[in-house]
Amino acid sequence: MMFTGIVEEIGRVLAIQPVSGGGLRLRIGCRTVVEGTRLGDSIAVDGVCLTVTDLAPDSFQVELQPVTVRRSTLGRIAVGDLVNLERALPVGGRFGGHYVQGHVDTVGRIVMMYRDGAALIVRIAAPAEAMRYVVERGFIAVDGASLTVQRRFPSEFEVSLVAYTQEHITLPRKRPGALVNLEVDIIAKYVEQFLALGASGALSLESLHRAGFVSARTEVES
Repeated sequence: MMFTGIVEEIGRVLAIQPVSGGGLRLRIGCRTVVEGTRLGDSIAVDGVCLTVTDLAPDSFQVELQPVTVRRSTLGRIAVGDLVNLERALPVGGRFGGHYVQGHVDTVGRIVMMYRDGAALIVRIAAPAEAMRYVVERGFIAVDGASLTVQRRFPSEFEVSLVAYTQEHITLPRKRPGALVNLEVDIIAKYVEQFLALGASGALSLESLHRAGFVSARTEVES
């Protein structure tokens, strides 16, 4: 399951119901993302990949596991709140953002917002475990929206929103102090792990051969 971080619609939370065990059931009002959607399909809600459990012409229902309640901003959501919505990318669909899984890594906090001409600059503070993957001109998903890091600081980063983006995602409607879901670029995490494994010799041709990924006659060409 994959998303692109291109928000299709801003929805509104219509109802919240606690579920036994610490979960939540949400009903979200919308129009666009229910078109062609079936029960069991996935929709990213503020960047969190959730399974549709009930459908109506103008809304859908999802359930949050306790771990999702704890790890994302959806555990603090209220009736009437606005949320970014995106359907999962269909096979052959147009890819306009970056690889977004809908698996929130951490929660960040808006530090400040200021204007740079027509653009809106948003500075967000994030924990060290997320900042290690944040690079200038790289991608990051903020509440499910694919954004480019404009500047990076030791514990904060800035994104720049053009006029169109300002109208089509929820971030400009928030204020300093508000919390946002963050998902770092998955490629950065894979590269880090591959390098770590390579340093320990786990990615040698011999180990790959033992695992059955390459034949004994495979040679490295320079």
